[in-house]
Amino acid sequence: MLTLLHHCGRNLVTFRTFQAVNRSYYSTQMGKRVAVVLAGCGVYDGSEIHEASAVLVHLSRGGASVNMFAPNIDQMHVVNHLKGEPSEEKRNVLVESARLARGNIQDLSKLSVKDHDAIIFPGGFGAAKNLCTWAVQGKDCSVNDEVKAALQAFHGEGKPIGLCCISPVLAAKVFPGCEITLGLEKDEKYPYTTDSVAGVSELGCKHVNKNVSESHVDEKNKLVTTCAFMCEAPIHEIFDGIGEMVKDVLKLA
Repeated sequence: MLTLLHHCGRNLVTFRTFQAVNRSYYSTQMGKRVAVVLAGCGVYDGSEIHEASAVLVHLSRGGASVNMFAPNIDQMHVVNHLKGEPSEEKRNVLVESARLARGNIQDLSKLSVKDHDAIIFPGGFGAAKNLCTWAVQGKDCSVNDEVKAALQAFHGEGKPIGLCCISPVLAAKVFPGCEITLGLEKDEKYPYTTDSVAGVSELGCKHVNKNVSESHVDEKNKLVTTCAFMCEAPIHEIFDGIGEMVKDVLKLA
């Protein structure tokens, strides 16, 4: 009996220690206010839906509160995702992003850096078409004025910026000399990385090779990037890589 009591007591102490550590970890995460900027709805002309969802799930798991934003502008174009072809429709980035946000979204012009501890940009072609024009102009692209202002505001306040998939090119354009990852160069599993890295390098930025399950932290600029669907990987690996990015953003916030 004494041996049993001793064993139970030891387990209770271990359990209480675990609880204390667990509470301590989550208390550092709780209360983080994160802005998520969307670029429409759909991989070919907006935000990549699985990436946006993964960002939101990992932020929820980390105890963060989220506000979503998108610019109130027309999309560069609309793509029929079934056929993979452009259509003649016109769609609005904010209205389309509201689909992902379940209607709970605001005009990007209303984003206040003082009300948030961090900002995250999911990827998808919308990041390279609607938030900037990288898809058609590469390194010579222009960045949407409100997107640029948001990036500069968070950077100026020393607050972390998370970007995944192709969206790290936004940071490369706005912050020359920064460090990002778009995945692994010259690897058949990363078919979109090498050409994009060439443009990033011409902007004077450093590309760091990271696989799909990893994120890269530019400590100086508080940029956290991961390649997501730049890699042809199983969706759970992409989900996990985005989780690493979100975790690192919350650590820096």
